[in-house]
Amino acid sequence: MGGSGRVPCWLGGRVPLAELWGNGGVPWLGYKGIGGVPSWLGEGSPWLGYGGNWWGVAVAGLWGAASPLQCPLLFHLGDDAGGAHAVPLGSKPAPCPEGHAAPLLYAAWAEASFLKEPELLNLPHPALTHQPPLPSQSWGENPGVLAPSSPSPSWGENPGVLAHFCSLPGGGSLPGVEDAENWHGKPMPKDKVESIIGAIQSQIQTHEVLVPQPPIEDVPQISIAGICMPSPSEYTTGDKVATRKAYGVALAKLGAASEHVVALDGDTKNSTFSELFKQAHPERYIECYIAEQNMVSVILGCAARDQAVVFASTFAAFFTRAFVHIRMGAISQSNLNLCGSHCGVSIGEDGPSQMALEDIAMFRAIPGCTVFYPSDAVSTERAVCLAANTKGICFIRTSRPETPVIYPPEETFEIGQAKVVHKSDADRVTVIGAGVTLHEALAAAHELAKQGTHIRVIDPFTIKPLDAATIVNSAQATGGRIITVEDHYTEGGIGEAVAGEPGMVLQSLAVCGVPQSGKPAELLDLFGISTKSIIAAVKNTFAS
Repeated sequence: MGGSGRVPCWLGGRVPLAELWGNGGVPWLGYKGIGGVPSWLGEGSPWLGYGGNWWGVAVAGLWGAASPLQCPLLFHLGDDAGGAHAVPLGSKPAPCPEGHAAPLLYAAWAEASFLKEPELLNLPHPALTHQPPLPSQSWGENPGVLAPSSPSPSWGENPGVLAHFCSLPGGGSLPGVEDAENWHGKPMPKDKVESIIGAIQSQIQTHEVLVPQPPIEDVPQISIAGICMPSPSEYTTGDKVATRKAYGVALAKLGAASEHVVALDGDTKNSTFSELFKQAHPERYIECYIAEQNMVSVILGCAARDQAVVFASTFAAFFTRAFVHIRMGAISQSNLNLCGSHCGVSIGEDGPSQMALEDIAMFRAIPGCTVFYPSDAVSTERAVCLAANTKGICFIRTSRPETPVIYPPEETFEIGQAKVVHKSDADRVTVIGAGVTLHEALAAAHELAKQGTHIRVIDPFTIKPLDAATIVNSAQATGGRIITVEDHYTEGGIGEAVAGEPGMVLQSLAVCGVPQSGKPAELLDLFGISTKSIIAAVKNTFAS
């Protein structure tokens, strides 16, 4: 790394801080620590080294080797408009000022037991008016500016460490290109390439050829194939269980079956029930907090080189924030398992911002993505196990309401194979529902049967791939009449997936328009996807 024409300087080993205080010639320090970085400082934080367009964020501190309690001062540097602050560790600290290095200080405060985790996670970012400011540009130019503000470090068995993090401007050291506009997406002209190569070569002080050494120890080869549930389902037909909870139970069971199963969540673990995995296997649980884009990036890394079977969960609506990361995962042929809970208007009072109504469309658009939509606890458990053993991206859509278990514990499921859950020789219409709407369709079937009208009900289990054969055969048996009912927008949902199959007349019941807060049953009625709406649609099929 280098910046603005400077030759990067990497200082390794034990460099006494005293030598740095007076050294005005130390050029830009890259994203590395000087000496050993203590275990309580995570260099991997996505915030470290992130800042403004030019000078970025720098973080520096004096640490003993074991604990932040041994640290005379911690320094926090704001962005290019802010400054650095020396924070004494003697009393309960105030929250960080604006600036992206705050997580570093917060982590230190937590380690020092100044703040409990729940309090820490809710800290705001007001200014620290009582601390002496240091301009950020001077940090990059000269670490010696710290000397007037800091005490002399005490040297001993564990000498202090200075860690300096900064982001550097792009295009540095490239004459005619650095800071220039209108270069995006354009190849470099040959004449400029030659001048740039010449400029770089002029800075070379040695002609020694560096040959990278092969790794001393490679990642061990492991097998993550064929992971099975360690015990059968314990659900009983008729039990009411939310599929989101069944996901958490299944994930915890899968974690017991293999030490290579890892779970992530976006700070919704008590709602997605991934907390059950955390309780059982805390060493393999990663809390990503409310940062869904970053969470998908983390799962991409965890799944790299087939070293782990990784599941990430949050509200299905929040995965829309990470769509670009998900599509890049497909491009890189990654194996990701994503579970989105709280789908559709059936979540009720939480309102439209929390209601996933575009997620099926989003994941159907991803090449090679398998879209599971389980309708009860047993099928949810099977979906989790199948996803763990399926290549590519898998999405499991779970619901908030508790719904009856309709499948026996021994029921088997396959990707791309639907279930006909209600049928008779007198069926006149085929109704396809999933999740909450499958139960609405079953209730409609029982009510219509009392009135002498019989319908066939299909649970697709996977929306992608879709079991076209079962759907077409059922359509042929019911006069070509198909009704799809889904807790999702019309566009890109189950109805459009089914509409691609030939030989049927399709009526789609879906959420039309932006929903609102309300009781789940009221919202299903309001948007025409309830039992009452299905009965009306069946009757209208014969009236038209």
